[in-house]
Amino acid sequence: MIKSIKKYLFDIKTAIESIEEYVEPVDSFEEYQQNKLIRRAVEREIEIIGEATNRILKLDDSVNIAHARKIVDTRNWVIHGYDSVDDKIIWGVITKYLPKLKDEVEKLLSEKDRNRS
Repeated sequence: MIKSIKKYLFDIKTAIESIEEYVEPVDSFEEYQQNKLIRRAVEREIEIIGEATNRILKLDDSVNIAHARKIVDTRNWVIHGYDSVDDKIIWGVITKYLPKLKDEVEKLLSEKDRNRS
């Protein structure tokens, strides 16, 4: 595996862990929606996840990340459609998709470590 792909996978994992940390004290969507600081921090981490995914795809589009194109599209929407970001969609990403993505990335990182041995 290309060394930079491993770095990008680690960046995705780190961004997801940051989001988990930001939303840990949040008990509901309504509470999330009322906290502008947390919303903006989460959006920034989603940008990082999408950019890292995009860079991975450019280097090796065979890296198995489910919904990779949607991840990149979400990043583009958050950046370019900043004035139309829907908090409910972002909350859905946080609660439904990021745990699965984290599992995938951790698996890819562990596979890469085993392949190196």
